[in-house]
Amino acid sequence: MEIYEQETKLYKSLMHPARLAILDLLREGEACVCHMEATFGYRQAYISQQLMVLRDAGLVEDRRDGLNIYYRVIRPEIFDVLDAMRKVTGIRTKAAKPKRNACTCPNCADEAVKTQLIQI
Repeated sequence: MEIYEQETKLYKSLMHPARLAILDLLREGEACVCHMEATFGYRQAYISQQLMVLRDAGLVEDRRDGLNIYYRVIRPEIFDVLDAMRKVTGIRTKAAKPKRNACTCPNCADEAVKTQLIQI
């Protein structure tokens, strides 16, 4: 029965809309918590709570860079599970985008500078 307990823990980690949204965002690569705040409009504490569940399930890991904490998926095969689930439900999703200039992390600031340079 232990193998089923491990599976159940993983399935439970996917049973929340915010966690699915976070995984969709992380599908595109590493993201900081402030980027998730800007994207979803949730408080930092709420996002951190959802990330803790994903981390405990062994799906994501974090790294600190100064004041910013970045998360990335360490088990990319989870996207195969999500894709299979979406085939069953017929639901298609696209990762949400942050409001323009809402995230001030170094990655987003660099991207904003690149966008401005392209427009010039």
